[in-house]
Amino acid sequence: MDKLLEVKDLCKTFSNGNVQQHVLKNLNIEIYKGDFTIIMGSSGSGKSTLLYALSGMDKPTLGKITYGDEEISGYSNDKLALFRRKHCGFIFQQNYLNDTMSVMDNIMVNGLLVQKDRKAIYNKACELLSKVNIGEESYNKYPGQLSGGEAQRVSIVRSIINSPELLFGDEPTGALNSQNTVNVLDVMTELNNQGQSIVMVTHDIKSARRGNRILYLRDGVIIDELRLDKYVSGDRERHVKVKEFLEKMGW
Repeated sequence: MDKLLEVKDLCKTFSNGNVQQHVLKNLNIEIYKGDFTIIMGSSGSGKSTLLYALSGMDKPTLGKITYGDEEISGYSNDKLALFRRKHCGFIFQQNYLNDTMSVMDNIMVNGLLVQKDRKAIYNKACELLSKVNIGEESYNKYPGQLSGGEAQRVSIVRSIINSPELLFGDEPTGALNSQNTVNVLDVMTELNNQGQSIVMVTHDIKSARRGNRILYLRDGVIIDELRLDKYVSGDRERHVKVKEFLEKMGW
C-alpha cells in the first residue's frame, strides 16, 4: 500500500495557567492511499485533536507529521493554509455553508481558490452534485432552503471540488437523522470505492462500519486497531466484528 501520511511521536499539550493537559501522547500512525480510516474513542480521548493535527488545522506540540515528501508539522500558519487548500477536503458536523450564497456559489467559491477556469469548475460541480442526488433545480437555492441531509451532501461536493488527496470528516453525520445519515455515508462510501482516501472521526457504530480501518483512542493513546475489507451493504459479519472490537475497547 502507498503511504499518504505518516505521524511519528505526535504529542499535543494544552496549557491552562500552570496546568498542562496532555491530549495526544507519542502517537505513531501511517495513513494509506485508498483507506477509509475511522478514529473512535470516548469523549475527551483526543479524536478531534488528532484529526486537526493530521489535517494541518492545528500544530502538534512535539513530533513529526509527514505528508508525502513534505514535513508539515513545522510549517507556518500561512503555509499550512496553502497545504490544506492543495491537499485536503473537510466535512464537519455542521455544514458551514454560506447562508447568503446559493448552492452553486458555495461550491464555485471553493473551486476558484485553486483554479481560475470557471467553466471547468462549474461543469465539475454539476457532475458531483448529480452524483450526490442534488438536481439542477437546487443550484440557485440557499442553504436554508435545503434539508439537513441535502446541505451536508452539498458540503461534501464543496469539500471535493478541488480533488483533495485526503478527505477529513469530523462527525459529519452527527447532526443528521437516520435516513440522512445513511445517504451521506453512502456518498462517502462511493467516494472511497472510487479511490478517495478518507479519515473520519465518529462515535457512531453505523458510521464506523463504513471504514476498512478503525483506530481506537483512549486518553490520547491509540490502544488498538481493527482492519476490515471494503464495506459491502448487508454484511452482518462485519457488524459483529466492529461491535465486538468496540466492546473489547470498552466503548
